[in-house]
Amino acid sequence: MDSHTKIIFNPCENKENQYIAILVKGLEKHGYDVNRLDDFLSSKKHYQSIKLLHLNWFENLDDSSATSMWKSYFRKLVVLAAIRFGKKKLVWTMHNRLSHEKKSGKLSRALTGKIVSQADAIVIHSEVSRDILRSQYPNLKAKVIHIPHPDFVDVYGQILPESNENKNEKLKLLFIGAIKPYKNIELLIEVVKGFSDSVHLTIAGNPNSEAYRVELQKLAEKVPNISLELKFIPDAELPSYIHQSDLLILPYSLESSLNSGTVILAFSYGRAVICPRIGTIADLNAGDDVFDYSYQQESEHLKALEKQILKAVTLHQTNPKSLIEKGHRMRDLVLKKNSEQVVTNSLIELYESLLN
Repeated sequence: MDSHTKIIFNPCENKENQYIAILVKGLEKHGYDVNRLDDFLSSKKHYQSIKLLHLNWFENLDDSSATSMWKSYFRKLVVLAAIRFGKKKLVWTMHNRLSHEKKSGKLSRALTGKIVSQADAIVIHSEVSRDILRSQYPNLKAKVIHIPHPDFVDVYGQILPESNENKNEKLKLLFIGAIKPYKNIELLIEVVKGFSDSVHLTIAGNPNSEAYRVELQKLAEKVPNISLELKFIPDAELPSYIHQSDLLILPYSLESSLNSGTVILAFSYGRAVICPRIGTIADLNAGDDVFDYSYQQESEHLKALEKQILKAVTLHQTNPKSLIEKGHRMRDLVLKKNSEQVVTNSLIELYESLLN
């Protein structure tokens, strides 16, 4: 196969997430000519030259208004029709469970159905995704291939050296990432209130609306052991935020969450996590090095989360270093299982199997 094969990887850049940059860099290094989806139909010649399209989050619609939602839906149908008409290979990465409920839930699910039925291959980042796909699409024809999420080791700068202090301090927990309602921040604030003597929580990230920012500020204003930093955290500051914590705490909803780049980010910078047993955690099979938990009903989430915090507090008080040691073992694990090289090679292998 000629090494300058033209493909589209969409989006080919994403300011909020280095995941895309890591993959695109790996593909270009191998000799792929990576193009933008926006230019797909710019000219007949360009359209004909594209051999394969790889779509990420393509099922998400612009739901800022009903008009823009329908507009983005129809634009995406045109793209899918052009892919089919030109007999281009189509790869789709499944990032979320297929029901991230938003205003556009119904249309988004319809679009997902069309992508799934047309795809030549579907990339999944966690094994549990395979069962979800099978149950939702019993006559699925696409190749389903498990390629891990790439690690973020040194992507946002070097890991900072550990200090030997840390005597009898509170357990420092950190929630970091875009702040959206399904991430259960309210629940987190509620639980941490009860640990005023033993835990300090920092919540760092940008809320998805002004109203949500105000709501969270109200909830946390009388809680002395919670610091809110509700703003965009620049990439360069991520290592230092993570370094200043003992553990990351990410109480995602098991109903809608499947994979988490933030979990991989925590491990890449030497910190373990308290987190439900979502796909990312289940795949790594890390045993006691993560504080994972499950629950059947949303109403049981609070108790399950509380139990893991208590476990971490106890460990922190008896052996403060042990939490950091867990984090560093997780870093070694993702370096092995999620290495950039492994991920890029798997992707290239997939493309070649489709194109040859």
